[in-house]
Amino acid sequence: MLMQVIALFALVAVAVGAPPTPESQARVLKNEVDNIGVDGYNFSYETSNGISAGEQGQVVNAGSENEAIAVRGQFKYTGADGIVYSVSYIADENGFQAEGAHLPVAP
Repeated sequence: MLMQVIALFALVAVAVGAPPTPESQARVLKNEVDNIGVDGYNFSYETSNGISAGEQGQVVNAGSENEAIAVRGQFKYTGADGIVYSVSYIADENGFQAEGAHLPVAP
């Protein structure tokens, strides 16, 4: 038991003393919220480590039995392999549909 406690403290000491990673020091370069209301919303952001995203949504078929939120958006980031991954998507009454060069395409 004593060895397990010592090992745990050693692990915590290493984690606390580890140098910060670029991701942990990323700064927000852009953060825009253009509209958030009953009719819909629109936002986007970008960080100093290359992550960016944006999305807009609105209510469709308001007041009907088929009322839903229709969303369009995109995001981009650099993977651990150095490749920039970009995804665009739609989410509506037909489900979530994403597109990206690295994503498989249905036949």
